Amino acid sequence: MEDGLNAQEPAGTLRFGHSPDADDAYMFYGFAQDAVAVELAGASGPPRRWRVEHLLEDIQSLNERALTGELEMTAVSAHAYPFVAEKYWVMRTGVSMGDDYGPIVVARTPGTLESLRGARIAVPGLQTTAILALKLFLSEFRPVLIRFDQILEAVRDGKADAGIIIHEGQLFWQTLGLHRIADLGVLWKAETGLPLPLGLDLVRKDLGLPLATAASDALRRSIVYAQEHHEEAMRYALQFGRGLDTALGDRFVGMYVNHWTLDLGEKGRTALATLLERAADAGLVPKVRDLRIV
Repeated sequence: MEDGLNAQEPAGTLRFGHSPDADDAYMFYGFAQDAVAVELAGASGPPRRWRVEHLLEDIQSLNERALTGELEMTAVSAHAYPFVAEKYWVMRTGVSMGDDYGPIVVARTPGTLESLRGARIAVPGLQTTAILALKLFLSEFRPVLIRFDQILEAVRDGKADAGIIIHEGQLFWQTLGLHRIADLGVLWKAETGLPLPLGLDLVRKDLGLPLATAASDALRRSIVYAQEHHEEAMRYALQFGRGLDTALGDRFVGMYVNHWTLDLGEKGRTALATLLERAADAGLVPKVRDLRIV
């Protein structure tokens, strides 16, 4: 625990919504251990500190909550951001980026994306980046809304012709005898030369820029704390791993907690802007007028 973190009464509590997944839990480890707080220097005296409280929900539920601006900080799909851009800034820390990998389209039999035109495709949410990316590469299909951790079984059992796999399902689909039709992150990288932004962490604009920036910095310190205490952080994260063992957990966390997660950077910002611009040009999302990163 950081020296003096609890030496003063917190200025308040900031609620942070994130998914109950190993990668998000790993990023949150510093907060969960009370080793990190949001700190904002004052004109005099010690910095004011806000404690961060986490709220666990699946990403589609968080996308819906963000529409009302309920939470001070929240994870959302990159797809959802244009619909809440008036309320939230994107934090430069916390992005989940698929760099030549991403959501995977699977089916019971081999085929191509074109062979799925008009097919029933199981999707984990109507505002997930997975369905947005699929729409950019396949314009005609019938989405079947199924919870993300039930899609593999739904495809196997014939409840859908195919499905988009996110989270740890990307490591398990072969065990059900399914066939990979396409990796949407690979297609995106081949077409744009850029990584595919999947999930973002947002901070509410009405907190003000100084506190919003401090929140982004605190998330970065939480991730660094997890990296510095990797074994303990992985044990914590695997509580949310839904069957991941240590080796697969390390692999999964490494896919989505990496240098992009610590700092989106200019290339990451370009990747996000490109995704949002292409989606807006296709009429799939509103246009974001001012993509500010804090």
